[in-house]
Amino acid sequence: MSIFRNRAASAAIVAVAAGALTLTACGGGSDSSSKDNSKTKEDAKSQSKPVQIGDEKASTGPAAEIPGAKPGGVATVYQEADFSHLDPGQIYVSDGKLLSRLIFRGLTQYNEDDNGNLTVVGDLATDAGQVSDGGKTWTYTLKDDLKDENGKPINAADIRHTVERLYASYITDGPTYLQQALSGAGTTYRKAYEGPDKGKHLPDTVLETPDDKTIVFKFKVAQPDLPQMLTMPGYSVVPEESDTKAKYDSDPVATGPYKIADFKPGKSMKLVKNPQWDAKSDSVRHQYVDGFDIEMNHDDEDQTKTLLADQGGAKNAMMFTGQVATTQLQQVVGNKAAMKRTIQGYAPYVWQLNFNLDRVKDKKLRDAITLALPSASVFKADGGAYGGEVANSLMSPTTPGYNDTFDPFSRKAKPNGDVEAAKKLIKEGGFEGKKLVYAYGNTPVRQQQAVLIADALEKIGLDIQKKEIDSATWYEQVGKVKNGYDLYMTGWGQDWPSASTVIPPVYDGTQIQDGASNYSHINDDHVNSEIQRILKITDTAEATKAWGELNEYISKEVNPAAPIYYTKVFQIFGSNIGGIRYSSDSSYVDVTRIFLKK
Repeated sequence: MSIFRNRAASAAIVAVAAGALTLTACGGGSDSSSKDNSKTKEDAKSQSKPVQIGDEKASTGPAAEIPGAKPGGVATVYQEADFSHLDPGQIYVSDGKLLSRLIFRGLTQYNEDDNGNLTVVGDLATDAGQVSDGGKTWTYTLKDDLKDENGKPINAADIRHTVERLYASYITDGPTYLQQALSGAGTTYRKAYEGPDKGKHLPDTVLETPDDKTIVFKFKVAQPDLPQMLTMPGYSVVPEESDTKAKYDSDPVATGPYKIADFKPGKSMKLVKNPQWDAKSDSVRHQYVDGFDIEMNHDDEDQTKTLLADQGGAKNAMMFTGQVATTQLQQVVGNKAAMKRTIQGYAPYVWQLNFNLDRVKDKKLRDAITLALPSASVFKADGGAYGGEVANSLMSPTTPGYNDTFDPFSRKAKPNGDVEAAKKLIKEGGFEGKKLVYAYGNTPVRQQQAVLIADALEKIGLDIQKKEIDSATWYEQVGKVKNGYDLYMTGWGQDWPSASTVIPPVYDGTQIQDGASNYSHINDDHVNSEIQRILKITDTAEATKAWGELNEYISKEVNPAAPIYYTKVFQIFGSNIGGIRYSSDSSYVDVTRIFLKK
């Protein structure tokens, strides 16, 4: 995607209070006086509505029918790059999340209404979870007659196996929230339990399966966000008998309405109906189309031109995580008929330029680079006002604790950078002519942005060595501790609206390892200790305030990454694609309701 392969996003923060779940709303101010119709920070605020917790009735299928929906036909999906992972335990990027919604199921999932309101419901489980012991114990009961694509029943042992395999040596990507909550923070969770590599089980004091239908999670500290956490693709079930371990990443077993019938890595994927999926057990998904033909190697410009033309097979085609290309923006916006088949949303991602702190050690150099970045030009290369806006912070406007007035590098006053201030720091530090390796993905948008960024940094006296990387394996390559690069962009979005899903995974120094999300390798004692302190705060308002303060410390005192732009989503679809709407859960099209109109 053009906002490509960002981390998955969206949901809300909940807290246990008097035995019930209460919600906090997201903050964020409006700064828009633009004359276009793109989304604003006010939309970001309205998109982060309180999440409801669904009971057994809300979790009972089938899903409500989509008005006008018809069965049959095959939808074509245009995709820029291959999926980096198919093993759910490894999935932690947006295109993988959309695919997972079609082929995988977990204990919980989001049910979303037409206004973007989200309710956590039971997916494989009968409800969103029964909580006790002040939020430390969560009990889930499986629905009846659940099967994988091979017809094998899904039971509690499969859920146990799904959790335990996350500790295996071949699981190198994906979320780690659950593992850390069960077995320790940071990288220590792997040390606390040797996992299936050693043929051992998690103790019943941590994870208990007293019978075939019951799963009990037991935590040392309250985990009020567990229902949201378990909606993530990374916690989708992997049936024990079907698990091929490392090979599962190329040939997974489906539990959702569709299964993989054919996969040619880097080229195409064909999804067909999974006959073992039972609509009566699923309150959030549909199975209208007969399948999805996913075609790869279609960049945003190709996707936009083809879908805008709306000829032949393109009428049945759609984007997953593609974005209306900047070069085609005016053609789409100026076409009233085309605009009727578009969707928009304010996504929760922050694109930032990471400094590899193992190599770029001088903060004065990092500050100079941050000041010089032409943020406005960079986001305009990614869809203009419909694709993003200048970021003033490492925290997104969709995240509680976001402060619109915090602007340490004067992004509002100088959105295209402060070259003179940057040059001054370069001269003071004696950095003239310093060589830095800037890595970027091999997609048109990233290539255009690389030129803009490299030119800006060369203007302040740096020698930028550009290094192009395959976008399909982008996060795997920059996620290596010894990646050999000085500068590289990543996009991060909250996994639910809480900074606890932003700051700990991205800036916790105890999580520096290959495959982790601390891309800058920041390891600051104050940051590390504050993360652990704030994670123990049970009052959500107090925690939100503390996360905001820590975010400001990280930016001003350490500056491990330079915020560049916040992202928006603007997608277009073929005229015969029905059911399209923006999903505040996936931050892209809601793939669970797609049908062909005729």
